[in-house]
Amino acid sequence: MAAIRAHLWPNPAGRGPVLTMFRNITTLCAALAITLALQGCGDRSGAPAGRFSLDAPLPEKVPPGVQLVIGDPITQAVLEHNGWDKDLPFKVEWAQMAGGPQVTEAFHAKALDVGTAANVPPIHAVWVGIPVKIIAVQFRKRDSGQPSWRLGISPKAKVNSLADLRGKKIAFSAGQVQGEVVLRTLKDQGLKKSDVTLVELPSTGDVYINALVAGLVDVAPLGSGGISQRYIRDFARNGAKLLDHSQFRDDLGVVYTRTEILEDPGKAAALRAYVQIWARARQWIAAHQSEWAECYYKKNQGLSSQEALQIVRAQGAPDIPANWSEAVKHQQATIDLFAEQNGTKHFDAGTLFDRRFESVAADAAHAEAALYSAPREKAR
Repeated sequence: MAAIRAHLWPNPAGRGPVLTMFRNITTLCAALAITLALQGCGDRSGAPAGRFSLDAPLPEKVPPGVQLVIGDPITQAVLEHNGWDKDLPFKVEWAQMAGGPQVTEAFHAKALDVGTAANVPPIHAVWVGIPVKIIAVQFRKRDSGQPSWRLGISPKAKVNSLADLRGKKIAFSAGQVQGEVVLRTLKDQGLKKSDVTLVELPSTGDVYINALVAGLVDVAPLGSGGISQRYIRDFARNGAKLLDHSQFRDDLGVVYTRTEILEDPGKAAALRAYVQIWARARQWIAAHQSEWAECYYKKNQGLSSQEALQIVRAQGAPDIPANWSEAVKHQQATIDLFAEQNGTKHFDAGTLFDRRFESVAADAAHAEAALYSAPREKAR
């Protein structure tokens, strides 16, 4: 376990101080939780017996018996709610995990074929020696929903604006998009890492909220949906608040897989089918916000109807592009930012993407969206 922890959470280089309190404890707990979640999976998604060139055309027909181990609770919930899971052309084993650290751990253990995350985890996977490829991307439509991330302010901190960040303790995770939010905000404010204290904590569960409430950090990036709403609901009376980060795009999400999975033509074809249904699920959510809020966030996550609908509306409408140039540019800027600020290595962002999939999700999303824009009697 210690070897895995060291492999996945290297101490970032940099000029500023990094407070590592609780890193071993929180990482160990996360690793144990992932291990328990994956018990029984074994190495069911190991390297294929024969190699299939990544330059070959993407196979479309899924042969019998192919199985994917997928970490994508949102798509799973949509499929099961609508009964779409019965029409999948491959067998599926759902792994109950979401977010970069869990997916990276599972990829490292070769216990997962494909997962979803924000933009940083695939980059971090490359840095820690796990070859991955992005096979689908999603933004939010401009002026749709809220920013994906907001800055939670501790009740004990004297922070009223971004101008007050100097000298403060800020939660930081090098392997997650939360780390990018922090670094971009500091840079935009003309601050260096040495101007603040970065407290290295993986953002899993309620770690960031607990750190804010206890005063262990002054500032922490929180998801603008359920997490930030719950933080304000529970602690605003004590002085907790939220601030918007500086102006930059924070809405890139990806589907990514271990590169070796794409070297199996049967699994490559299954991934193509999965990406299509992933895109359909995003369009279904956008067209059925109230239904989705009730069936997932209320029944599954235990939120009130009002809170659930607020979260869904805050997520905005999906933008699943047929051209990935903007996503590649975004990833390159992120790689360069971490290299500059955190001492990680530069690499070509284009190598992260398997562009054979470039139009797969977009075509499926367009077809699904057309169903909901058609007259009601023609829609499903």
